[in-house]
Amino acid sequence: MREREENLVPVGGQAVIEGVMMRAKGMVATAVRKPDGEIVIQRTPFRSLTEKLPVLKLPFLRGAIGLIEMMVIGIRTLNYSAEVSMGNVKGQGEKGHGSPMLGLTVTFSLLVGVAVFFAVPLVATSLLFDVGQEPLLFNLTAGLIRILLLLGYLSAISFSKEIRRVFEYHGAEHKAVFAFEKGEELTPESASRQSRLHPRCGTSFLLIVMLSSILLFSILDAMLLSWLGGLTLPLRLLTHLPLIPLVGGISYEFIRASAKSSETVIGRALIAPGLWLQRITTREPSIDQLEVAVAALRSALGEDLQGTAVAIPAMELAVQ
Repeated sequence: MREREENLVPVGGQAVIEGVMMRAKGMVATAVRKPDGEIVIQRTPFRSLTEKLPVLKLPFLRGAIGLIEMMVIGIRTLNYSAEVSMGNVKGQGEKGHGSPMLGLTVTFSLLVGVAVFFAVPLVATSLLFDVGQEPLLFNLTAGLIRILLLLGYLSAISFSKEIRRVFEYHGAEHKAVFAFEKGEELTPESASRQSRLHPRCGTSFLLIVMLSSILLFSILDAMLLSWLGGLTLPLRLLTHLPLIPLVGGISYEFIRASAKSSETVIGRALIAPGLWLQRITTREPSIDQLEVAVAALRSALGEDLQGTAVAIPAMELAVQ
């Protein structure tokens, strides 16, 4: 079993609108079900920046790069899935995949995420609690606010019918990946027997980012306090926010290590919080949704699904 795990092609994915995106070595495939029931697959050759620049494979760096790449791929495939789900499959070269608009979207998404989940907790903790000169207590409070914001946001959007459909496809993505990792035949039936909760999920990653930030920023604040004799909100904003990519890199390494030891007692304890959170962000999928997820994974792994695959030029991840 361990030998098989070491030889597995790494795969991962994301739920999109009425479909699933799957990523394997050298390929990204997005399968979406059209209103008439047909499954359309967009298959895109992909080469990570870490393959072009080996120095980016260093621990902590690879996690930050991977996070940015997945944001770019995710927004691109979400746009594509929206087009297909509305019955509008755009041809190659048409508007909708332009890198300038994609770059603006990624930048805006990053800024909103940083503002809501990092800057707001710092401001709220500084204004509402008298713990500004206590590094650990301050960051525990800010971290709790971040987690509550995340839970509140996920719980609120889960009431939307459209988001519940995305959460069902999220569960389908996990089940298909589990079937592949266990060496089972890639069919909707085999995938249906798998768990919808996966230790390497992006939801788990977000939670680990928030927990990691408590530790890293507490250490940083303690060092600044000893050097400068006092901490202010502007100082925290100037020192915490630039370190968010480092927090992402640390969290990536943690997720990677805990997933490898997920069958041990310690490993199960480490991944448990992320799995609990996935009970909000995943739902049990239907067999039709599993069919879409399996089609995406098989295509990403290089299978020629005759009549459904639409190949397009290699994806350029440079945000322009």
